[in-house]
Amino acid sequence: MTSPTPTGTQAAPGAGLRRSLMLLMAVACGVVVANLYYIQPLLPDLARDFGVAPGAVGSGVVVTQVGYAVGLVLLVPLGDLVAQRALVVTMLAAGAVALAATALAGGPAVLLACLAVVGLASTTINVLIQLAATLARPQERGKAVGTLMTGLFLGVLLARTASGALGDAAGWRAVYAGAAVLLALLAAVMRVALPDLPARRGASYPQLLLSVVALVRSERFLRRRMAFGLLGFASFQLLWTSLPFLLSEEPYGYSSTVIGMFGLIGAAGVLCAQVSGRLLDRGLAHPVTGVLVLLLAVAWAANAAGATLLVPLLVGIVLLDIGVQGVHVLNQTRIYTYPDAVRSRVTTAYMTSYFLGGALGGGLAVLLVQRAGWPGVCVAGGVLALLAGALWVTDRRITPVLT
Repeated sequence: MTSPTPTGTQAAPGAGLRRSLMLLMAVACGVVVANLYYIQPLLPDLARDFGVAPGAVGSGVVVTQVGYAVGLVLLVPLGDLVAQRALVVTMLAAGAVALAATALAGGPAVLLACLAVVGLASTTINVLIQLAATLARPQERGKAVGTLMTGLFLGVLLARTASGALGDAAGWRAVYAGAAVLLALLAAVMRVALPDLPARRGASYPQLLLSVVALVRSERFLRRRMAFGLLGFASFQLLWTSLPFLLSEEPYGYSSTVIGMFGLIGAAGVLCAQVSGRLLDRGLAHPVTGVLVLLLAVAWAANAAGATLLVPLLVGIVLLDIGVQGVHVLNQTRIYTYPDAVRSRVTTAYMTSYFLGGALGGGLAVLLVQRAGWPGVCVAGGVLALLAGALWVTDRRITPVLT
């Protein structure tokens, strides 16, 4: 793939995205998204360190997702109003400060407040993804989004593994201190490397936010993608928030390092990102979505058997990651068929719904782990999969109105 302009200079929408820049943006997505998932294998350690019930620190997963959703509403629409390179660098710097404060947190309340800001700043991911979709040629948009999503999924997987291992070796505070340094370095690199698309002029910031609501009301296609995203990510967070508690107790009794390594089992979801993007470019989005939703239902049936049996649990994790990540790539690529002028706002609408689903799934996990155990978690996951299946059955002929 070629590009008429080097990185760090003016660039034109749709002119092409250099492979080197695409890969750098994919790495950036992985580094940023990792900040949302470091906490999951550390939950038992945090509960012991602060001397609180698991639910008190488990809420960290929820507030991070809520912070992310707030960032999607308040920050990502700015991509349709201000220069995107400056927006990305500023958000990365803010995230580095929030991570440093997390490492220094003296109690659960401060920890939760800092994690909410980490979630807010991590919406940098969505600015980067829609920027890549804007720069890419239309016929290569699926490939570009799939590449960045591959980086994102690798970040999710490696975050759990790295935080579990580093948490065992040096404590959970070292995890967040290291993440702060990494994000500060990334901000400096992206300041030099990103192309400088000119800021758009037009609506004021309040008008921009209100127009997101108008888009959701008018675009049934967008609302359907939002519903798929919400159900998928709710299922994902339901699993990964409750799983550390299952694995830290009998019959498993694993350490944080081993629990973190379970994130690597979802590597199939990473491979699925590129495949899903290419299948969408061939016009197969609807049937592929149906297959992926079916995998979610099968995954929760396998997870139910995983309460005492490791092999079904491993199968369930793999299938769920493939299903959730595949649907997400298809959704994101499809919403980027909307015009450039509204793409940030469409991203805001979709991703807000997506991460509200994550907050829902994390909240359900905290509640169900304490009150219904692993069987209750699996029943809730099965219900989410059935709802997604019902949505898919009626989705074939729904297309965007705006073009």
